[in-house]
Amino acid sequence: IALAPVSALVWGYDQIKDFVDNKVTEKLQNVPEENIVTPPPHVAGPALESLRYTGSIDELKELYANLLASSLDSATTRDAHPSFVEIIKQLSSDEAKLLTALISTNAEPAATIRNNREDSSGGRDQFKNFTVLGERVGVKDYSRIPNHLDNLSRLGLIEIPESYALIGEGVYKHIDEHPFVESIVDAINKEEGRKSEVVHKTILVTGLGRQFINTCVNDHRNNVQ
Repeated sequence: IALAPVSALVWGYDQIKDFVDNKVTEKLQNVPEENIVTPPPHVAGPALESLRYTGSIDELKELYANLLASSLDSATTRDAHPSFVEIIKQLSSDEAKLLTALISTNAEPAATIRNNREDSSGGRDQFKNFTVLGERVGVKDYSRIPNHLDNLSRLGLIEIPESYALIGEGVYKHIDEHPFVESIVDAINKEEGRKSEVVHKTILVTGLGRQFINTCVNDHRNNVQ
């Protein structure tokens, strides 16, 4: 009984055909007709199959639409890597939203709040990789952001080096003074024998990540010259 509603969300042939006829065609509206090509079957086939189970999720549906449009456009078909289907299948809707915040940048500030011993003999990460990327795109649950970033890193789309901070006055000011960060810092500093440390980090988009974002996240209509 609990699974019954899921069956209603699984797309059939008619829904997938309607998606291609409307959503994907819309992405190709500015592409010259002579540039429309038959897409690689190992990209288009798995993408259409995956829509059966993700077509009801708007954020993922958008990624598939851009991927299919890219594979149909002779100017971008080489960028439609077959692994992108599997990557989209392993994204949550919030992770897809976070990627939209990286369309126009390759590096974003982040910070890890450490809970250290006052005698500097050790410590632990109290909160890893805080970023305001979520605020920009409507991901409001801060507690889940580190997990989302871990998954994006696992998929090879981003990396967060242990010792790499952006240079520039005020780059981390909005993070250091963020109420969420300040609340964790205050809580740590109230613990006996403990002291907080905010370690500046950087979220870097990888080469594969940039290709994925340009192909699947950025609206294909923006790629048409």
